[in-house]
Amino acid sequence: MSTSTAPLAFLKGHGTENDFVIVPDPDNAIDLPAALVARLCDRRAGIGGDGLLHVVRTAAHPEAHAMAGEAEWFMDYRNADGSVAEMCGNGVRVFARYLEHAGHIAAGDVAVATRSGVKHVHLAKNGDVTVSMGRAALPEDGVTVTVDGRSWPARNVNMGNPHAVAFVDDLAHAGNLFTEPPYSPAEVYPDGVNIEFVVDRGPRHVAMRVHERGAAETRSCGTGACAVAVATARRDGADPAATGTPVTYTVDVLGGTLVITERPDGEIEMTGPAVIVAEGHIDPDWIGA
Repeated sequence: MSTSTAPLAFLKGHGTENDFVIVPDPDNAIDLPAALVARLCDRRAGIGGDGLLHVVRTAAHPEAHAMAGEAEWFMDYRNADGSVAEMCGNGVRVFARYLEHAGHIAAGDVAVATRSGVKHVHLAKNGDVTVSMGRAALPEDGVTVTVDGRSWPARNVNMGNPHAVAFVDDLAHAGNLFTEPPYSPAEVYPDGVNIEFVVDRGPRHVAMRVHERGAAETRSCGTGACAVAVATARRDGADPAATGTPVTYTVDVLGGTLVITERPDGEIEMTGPAVIVAEGHIDPDWIGA
């Protein structure tokens, strides 16, 4: 791949205010080194975003071509610092919305390849987007998270990417989430972790704040909301696999509300909005500076 001397096309979108720079690149022809991704996601000197959605056909990407028989499009997701991530729940909703916006798909069902497998997405005509997020893994080893002298045990939940879910009395106890809260033992998460702080709002209704690895605090985290719903269900003694009954939680994030359902077969569905807000071109001289 090479960085083009032509203006770079981009779009901007968000899902419950978890916002993304979108770079369409069907043929995987654009070079996106970590430093350039970080510059694009910079809120003062770039476009600004919690991450970047690189839109590539699965057949054109070496990490995705094995999934080409299941999904036409690959979400090559990058964190705001330029690092590669396995999956982003809000990101995949915005990714699907972009495919509709660009005329690649119509409202209805679409499969999207990600580094944590193929995700099945449904775009409803009312604007909501539902993603089948896969099954949660619940490793037994957890951590203790500490903020400003307070400590909480955090449940280990893996949604294709790692999460540590801590239940607190007040979301303010999460403190300043510009930096990652310390946790121990650190070896539980050798590649870093997304840390969620959760409070109860009512029956099967919680609210959360999150520090996302590679992005600091974000307004929303889709995989985090799923991890929170699963951890809360287990705390509440609800296990759909044991009862044969789906369990649904409403999860408030800083940027809105997501609805998470865990089915008896373990599949987790997330429903929420996804919006394209702008599109344009980036000056190639800025890219090469």
